[in-house]
Order: sequence, then structure tokens, then C-alpha cells
Amino acid sequence: MRIVYLLTSLGMGGAERLVLALGSRMAQRSHAITILVLRPPVAEQWPTALPVVHLGMRRTPLSVIGGILEARRILRGIRPDLLHSHGFHANIVARLLKPFIPSTVVLSTVHNVYEGGWQRMLAYRLTDGLSRQTTAVSQAAADRFVRLGAVPRRKCTVLTNGIDTAEFAPDANRRARMREEMSAGEDFVWLTAGRIAPAKDHPNLLRAFAQVAAACLETRLWVAGEGNADEVSGLTRLARALGLDGRVRWLGLRRDLPALLDAADGFVLASAWEGMPLALGEAMAMEKPVAATDVGGVSELVGATGTIVPAKDSYALAAAMIGIMQKPVGERSRLGRAARARIQSQFSMDAKVNEWEALYTALPQRKV
Repeated sequence: MRIVYLLTSLGMGGAERLVLALGSRMAQRSHAITILVLRPPVAEQWPTALPVVHLGMRRTPLSVIGGILEARRILRGIRPDLLHSHGFHANIVARLLKPFIPSTVVLSTVHNVYEGGWQRMLAYRLTDGLSRQTTAVSQAAADRFVRLGAVPRRKCTVLTNGIDTAEFAPDANRRARMREEMSAGEDFVWLTAGRIAPAKDHPNLLRAFAQVAAACLETRLWVAGEGNADEVSGLTRLARALGLDGRVRWLGLRRDLPALLDAADGFVLASAWEGMPLALGEAMAMEKPVAATDVGGVSELVGATGTIVPAKDSYALAAAMIGIMQKPVGERSRLGRAARARIQSQFSMDAKVNEWEALYTALPQRKV
């Protein structure tokens, strides 16, 4: 099968990494894969051995029109059996390209419960007939898009994210090395990972951690993820105002997440909204006890293996974190093993690739 994956960018986000992992596994199964990217290359983006074409679109009408015309030329040359797009901008562009590639099946995927306001939901509704199917990464995301009328229920299915349990597997030696490198000592280390953006609600996390730090002196918070300078400086000012100087470490963009997860003692997610957070699943695969807000598909992912609290409630999040820290080491280890077992049984990448391949095979027979 000739498959083109259409992405907005190859920036260091979870959705982009997931699509590249899916594409690589499909290539290993002898499918012909091309990655088509709307935006120009960025300084920090995921590496891949797959063929990549950047359309160079920018936020101007002429650039968008030029990018669509270039995409039409490329797709007519490839003649893909399937055009699988991810995220709002890529989904809409893929649908607009459909009339130029009538024999190609278009598949749309939404990665979050929130992809914009009513105008974007209207755009989804008006272009739905150009897509054979829409998948969502969580039941929560699917339900919201159906409820808003963006996708008909009969055309919306759930296919959750997959976790590479071979890459994300605990390693005691790596843990010791990374803790020494980070001068962690005997402190309890909380890690959070993800782009610094409103969805991740880092202010909620900092307010929660201030309470944790007051109750538990030997604890630290590591924040892995990039963001624009204004967002980061605003958060560092908030951390200073909360008295967290020296207790919070801003790691920026990191490519060694498995090692950081090894070194950490727990993983915390304070998001205001999500789809199916990849970093949370990876932390579970690394046998970390997790405290997370109940947004998007978090409860679907965590099940009974972690502590889930309401969003935007720093007191509840702090209580969850302190509760995990106060558990005996053996109980925390048991929770971690249960979390990894859940990922292996329900969210492994290999199993999800099988599900995607089965969907790809079935799509040509499905009615629009």
C-alpha cells in the first residue's frame, strides 16, 4: 500500500513522534511511506529515515494556495492509496486535496479533545464528506467531536496511541547514572514532560508543587519541554514567587526522555486539556507512579494504576503527589509494575500498528 502521512510540522511534539513511529513500522511491513509536512523545517524536529517533503506553508493566503498546489503535484506523482492526516490544519488540507486525487482514501485523525473554537468545528463539519473516516486518540476526544457536530458518530472511531515498550523499559544502571549526572541525591524527583503551552497548565503544576515542597523538603521537580521565551520566563517568575528557587529544574527540550524517566521517582501531568498524552503512557511503561489531571483520555490510559484528580485544582494535585510519596517503596513499585503491565497489554505500539493496518485495509470498502 502507498501511504502518505500529512502533518502540520515535525516539531518535537508527541503526535509527530507517534506518526513517525507508525510510519516506520508500516515501512517495515513493506508499505511505501512518504511524510508530507505543511510547514517549513524547524530548528528542532524529530529525525526520521522516512522520505520527507516540506511544503513550506506559512500563514499567508498565497503561501497556503502555493502549498496546496505543490501537494497536489506531489500526490499525483505518488498516487497514494491512503492519505492519513493528523491535527486540524493537516486534516483540512488533506480534505481540500481530495478532489485532485479521487482514487485516494483520506483518513483524518484528531489528537486532542480541543482543536479550536466553533469555526474549526464548522470547517470539520463542512468538509467531512471528503474524508472516509475520522479517528480519535481517545474516547473522550471522539465523544466531544461528535457532540459538537464536527464528525458524525457513524464515521468516528477510537484508535488510541501506542507506546514503544522496548524503548521505554526501566534500567537500574541508567537510573543511577542519570541521577548522578543530575545531582539528584536521595531526593524524591517528580518529572513532567511536554511542550510548555496553555494546554499543559504548568501554573497549576507549580502551585501544586509549592504545596508538595512545603510538606516534603527532600523533593524536586524536573520540567522537560520547550516553549517560547515569554511563556518560560513567566513560569520561572511564578516559581520564584512561590519560593521554589532551587527546587524546580527547567530542562528544556530533551531527547533522552527514557533516561530522565528512569531517574525520576514519579511522573506528574497537570494539563487543562489533552487527547491521549504520550508522555504519560511512556512514564507508565517505565514503571513510574503517576499523578494526573482527569482530562481527555487520561483516565482511559491510567485506569486504576495511578492517581487522577480534577483539572485546575492544585490542592487536589498536591494531595495526590504527597499521597504517592508517602506510600512505602514496595507499594510504589507495585503500582509502577501494574502501570507497565497495563501499557503492554492495552497500549503497546506493536498492537496498535496491527489495528492501524487492519483499518487501512478495511477503509476502501467503507462508504463515505
